Amino acid sequence: MISIAIVSQKGGVGKTTLSVNLAHAFARAGLNTLLVDADPQGSVGLSLTRQSRLLPGFYDFLANPAIPMERLIVPTRLETFSLVAAGQASDYDAGNGSTGSHLARVRAFLFNASARRYDICLIDTAAGLFGVTNDIISTADAIIIPQQAEPLGIRSVPKLLEGLNRLRITNPRLNVLGVCLTMLQQDLAESAEAASALRQLLPEEMLFQTSIHRDDIFIRASAKGLPVGVLENGKGAETVFDSLRAEIQAKLVRSRATATYQPH
Repeated sequence: MISIAIVSQKGGVGKTTLSVNLAHAFARAGLNTLLVDADPQGSVGLSLTRQSRLLPGFYDFLANPAIPMERLIVPTRLETFSLVAAGQASDYDAGNGSTGSHLARVRAFLFNASARRYDICLIDTAAGLFGVTNDIISTADAIIIPQQAEPLGIRSVPKLLEGLNRLRITNPRLNVLGVCLTMLQQDLAESAEAASALRQLLPEEMLFQTSIHRDDIFIRASAKGLPVGVLENGKGAETVFDSLRAEIQAKLVRSRATATYQPH
């Protein structure tokens, strides 16, 4: 199982929209996919099942790792797509714990998920690099950074990358897959200029070629508790996440080949 954390320095960057629709794209491609809501706000769960606040979930496992995974995993209509809600204990020291205080239990959760033969586990985290999010990054195989295409947001990227470099001390194998531009508005000069600035700021391989444009259809999909592609006119937006999924898989294949090759 490949575990990928979706992380951001601040909220409001489209992290949950990215997590839900990217997980759906992996599942539609035939990969057995688990989406984990590790944001105490429970945004993923509320997007996909209105009863999520009543379900045991990720934070309940952190509070009590004796809870069996079968009680946490919620199937969806798509056979290859399951989710774990944030849970009723989502206020369980979510952001205030010291670094490493949840590490063993996060590892246990991912180990138990892997034992159920998932191919991909996507984790929607709380904004910031502290508390449980810190421990998820210290455990995950890879991360994706959604970044809103607006001037103030772009300025936070170098700080975020510096923080991730520090976390590589505890997780040397962490694969930073890249930054994904979200909420892009090409017809708005400030948004287009912010996107251009980010492309100049980052190495080419650090920025996904696929960008997610601002579109009201994402709001409608969330209101109905569905991935965007399930909506009657959502197929066009769905192809964006198929493209991003293909980019991610290509990056994972390349990184695996690089790790395997050991020059003499």
